[in-house]
Amino acid sequence: MSDYLPASRVTRIKSSASVAAAARVRELKAEGIPIIDLTVGEPDFDTPDHIKAAAIEAINNGETKYTSVTGTPELQTAILRKIENHTGHHYEPNQLTIGGGAKQVLYVALMASLNEGDEVIVPAPYWVSYPDMVLANDGTPVIVACGEDAGFKLTPAALEEAITPKTKWLILNAPSNPTGAVYTREELQALGGVLERHPQVFILTDEIYDEIHFGDGRVTSLVTAAPALKDRILLVNGVSKAYAMTGWRLGYGVGPAPLIAAMNKLQSQTSSCPSSISQAAAVAALNGDQSFVRDSVEVYRKRRDAAVEGLNAINGLSVAPADGAFYAYVNCSGVIGKTAPDGKVIENDQDFTLYLLDAARVAVIQGSAYGLGPYFRISFATSLETINDGVDSIRAAVNALSQAPQKDPSNDPR
Repeated sequence: MSDYLPASRVTRIKSSASVAAAARVRELKAEGIPIIDLTVGEPDFDTPDHIKAAAIEAINNGETKYTSVTGTPELQTAILRKIENHTGHHYEPNQLTIGGGAKQVLYVALMASLNEGDEVIVPAPYWVSYPDMVLANDGTPVIVACGEDAGFKLTPAALEEAITPKTKWLILNAPSNPTGAVYTREELQALGGVLERHPQVFILTDEIYDEIHFGDGRVTSLVTAAPALKDRILLVNGVSKAYAMTGWRLGYGVGPAPLIAAMNKLQSQTSSCPSSISQAAAVAALNGDQSFVRDSVEVYRKRRDAAVEGLNAINGLSVAPADGAFYAYVNCSGVIGKTAPDGKVIENDQDFTLYLLDAARVAVIQGSAYGLGPYFRISFATSLETINDGVDSIRAAVNALSQAPQKDPSNDPR
């Protein structure tokens, strides 16, 4: 295998920063080093019992064979009902695709639609996989910085400026990973007004965190706010986050029938169909008692509030409460330029996250991995005890920093 060379689609992408961070934490723990892990983007709850019971029943009933590429009729019905209840829009079965997690659905959508040179607008901060998914499928990611002053959200003016004749997709993720930002109906309507003027642009809405929302009512979907765009929107979701089913790998998407047909054709030649057992579990999740979802959101709210209060009390750090998801995107500009006890200057957010890992044994992910620094992301999908311990350790590490020494102009050889 010494002559093996990976394909260009592999060499032009990076490994997932969040996956790499989690792997590093596991390595350190395996070495016996205690780490406070604030990186993991998955619920720490167990999958609800009624969902596990449905999977066990499916196994006992022999439901262990291939299914249709588009899933079982029971799952199709459950998903389409959920989408209609959430968006107010009806979709037919030929507008539905089901895959091995929302991540696979996103990837297959880009694989089915991108040609070399097609541009995809990716607002930053972004989920780490979006730009690399685009690159792997011959597209060109167009990164649009959405700063804290805009609530980390894309504005109509920024969208208009980013669109070119080559634009094929806009990716919108709300509630957002990593910021927890949620668009209001009015903000989505304003973006929709821009998109109506550019009919060549399709919109991929990643709504995997739509049930984890700390505001009043439900998160508004773009297809609800801008129904004229329905035939250009691929809405992607799944059961991973809301139902603590990350390992079950079951995601879905609804959208234009021609795109869905192309995606299903590709899936028929790759994974054939999602796991039949996971499908049975997803039916139980979507059709069953939703109290787990409501209860878990209230737990996340308490954790968010504790994290935000603790981090904002640390000199040099600041963070606004997330409106959804289970992340805090922390501004660390106040520590850039300071010096660690070993003499190393903190020059950027990656330096700071490495310092926290080494000095405080706290694992977080640098904002530059999400396309916008100087920030770092923590996940509060972990216990209050872990969050409080992490905040205390971060505070001690920040307090140990000192101002970088100023150069003496008289000693400048120039």
